[in-house]
Amino acid sequence: MRGALLVAGTSSDAGKSALVAGLCRWLARSGVKVAPFKAQNMSLNSSVTPDGAEIGRAQAMQAAAAGIEPTADMNPVLLKPGSDRRSQVVVLGRPQGEADAVGYRAHLPRLRRVVLDSLARLRDRYDVVICEGAGSPAEINLRDGDLANLALARAAGLPVVVVGDIDRGGVFAALYGTLALLPPADQALICGFVINKFRGAPELLDPGLAMLRELTGRPVYGVLPWREGLWLDAEDSLALDAGPGPGTGGSFGGNDLLRVAVVRLPRISNFTDADALAAEPGVLVRFTASPAEVAGADLVVLPGTRATVADLDWLRERGLAGVIAERARRGAPVLGICGGYQMLGCWIDDEVESGRGLVEGLGLLPVRVRFAAAKRVGRTAGRAFGAPVAGYEIHHGSAEVTDPAAEPFLDGCRRGAVCGTSWHGALENDEFRRAFLARVAAQAGRDFTPAPGTNFAAVRQRRLDALGDLVAGHLDTAALARLIETGPPPGLPSLVASLRRDR
Repeated sequence: MRGALLVAGTSSDAGKSALVAGLCRWLARSGVKVAPFKAQNMSLNSSVTPDGAEIGRAQAMQAAAAGIEPTADMNPVLLKPGSDRRSQVVVLGRPQGEADAVGYRAHLPRLRRVVLDSLARLRDRYDVVICEGAGSPAEINLRDGDLANLALARAAGLPVVVVGDIDRGGVFAALYGTLALLPPADQALICGFVINKFRGAPELLDPGLAMLRELTGRPVYGVLPWREGLWLDAEDSLALDAGPGPGTGGSFGGNDLLRVAVVRLPRISNFTDADALAAEPGVLVRFTASPAEVAGADLVVLPGTRATVADLDWLRERGLAGVIAERARRGAPVLGICGGYQMLGCWIDDEVESGRGLVEGLGLLPVRVRFAAAKRVGRTAGRAFGAPVAGYEIHHGSAEVTDPAAEPFLDGCRRGAVCGTSWHGALENDEFRRAFLARVAAQAGRDFTPAPGTNFAAVRQRRLDALGDLVAGHLDTAALARLIETGPPPGLPSLVASLRRDR
């Protein structure tokens, strides 16, 4: 089999990333050499490739589903929002400055070439490339600047499947409307649909599926059922509303649980650091902005952020800074990761990200942070609590420990029950995570012992296998294989659309 396919969606968080991962897993298990691709990704969850390039975390997860190492070509353009109007532009894994929506348009001709070159290199190296769209292709106000949806499909001759989330309602209108809003040349590449997250008896959908086919002239390639516990490596904070796994949700109480509150910062990044905690039996993870939940948790995690100083201001405005300081005073555990670690320090000198200069931190760790224009990106390794730890770092702010007597903690330090590190991914190391949680339980006065058999790498692989199983068991894989090999079938009908002009 040779070819490519683009998975578009009716909206953000419709299931594109998971479907691409499932397709990659299904193909890899079928003996096909396959790779994922997302031309342009707007996400604050990123990962680091073996050669030190920064890409979207979802693409790293999809590469794992394909059984290969991630590369910068799999996500050549990554946008990391620092505010509602400006984003850092990362091209082929390296930051190339900041841009607002208007200024970004000037970069589009060059970026289109970068995107197509990356896709061509992947298609040369792999039998099949499964591409992921961004947002929705029916965002008609953004069509002229499109890099990842139908403009890519047209330039590369890709067949397109549109996935819609039935759990949020209105899936038939969303699928039909997505197609109808596109100009005829784009519609000609939309080959069919997939419905995601269906709960209930499949036969109840049959009349709607038949009508959608009659109205559009296109098949539904399958209906993916709702499955609990498939959360992994999300790229969008919209997914936080669903919670990161079976250890979450429900009451935040219970004496037999270790309760973890992850502060839901406005510009939260790499919140996937909590995935490994949520995979632990007996650990309840809650993303929250509630001072009461932060005060009452056994462990508070201050996660990464794309706007350290602005989110520090937010902590103070919401009363969370005082709650965290009180936790430290009474010896209740706090963990800061990357931007969260920077906030725990005494001073932040930032002329780069916020332009605010010298700003007072929370003062809970003997650390001074200096922001530099150069971004530090790489994989890391070390030891803590007698266990080996591998992770990765992505940051402009460098933290200097100012008290030589401070206890080391990975690359950072700890004082009492407060710990800080710049390393992401450290909690995915099983032995370290268990030792850390045992220490947290002791400090919090909980009778909690981490389960000795939890293997987070195996948990991730099982979830990727589950996605592959869903594709194999519920989609018309023979039809999808033909689509990948032969491209869009000729003669697909064009719907009457309000957008009449072709581009």
